[in-house]
Amino acid sequence: MFILTIEDTFASAHQLRGYRGKCENIHGHNWRVVLSVEGNTLDDIGLLIDFQDLKKTLKEITTYLDHKNLNDIAPFDKENPSSENIAKFIATEAQTKLNNLREGLRVQSVTVWESDTSRCTYLP
Repeated sequence: MFILTIEDTFASAHQLRGYRGKCENIHGHNWRVVLSVEGNTLDDIGLLIDFQDLKKTLKEITTYLDHKNLNDIAPFDKENPSSENIAKFIATEAQTKLNNLREGLRVQSVTVWESDTSRCTYLP
């Protein structure tokens, strides 16, 4: 088993519906995303996936989220843009994109940091 891990960042605002406390008000974060993918076989030059292709994949997803009010964009216009739901969204989108790049690649985990001390990890 091989595991590759990359990171990216984005900035966005959100507010949690149905929450009682500070986070029910709109506020922003500088998010950090850590994406790990896994697979069993390497290509003919010994790569699981080119790091540049993996970075491009994650960048496409974070660009969609960057400098937005997450409550205004799908799927967060209907579901709460919690760290948990953001991590799951990124994992699902990444897996869809990976399926088009190379067979046998799987998202192992997505960790979303909303601050230096608070993070959520999603394991698909």
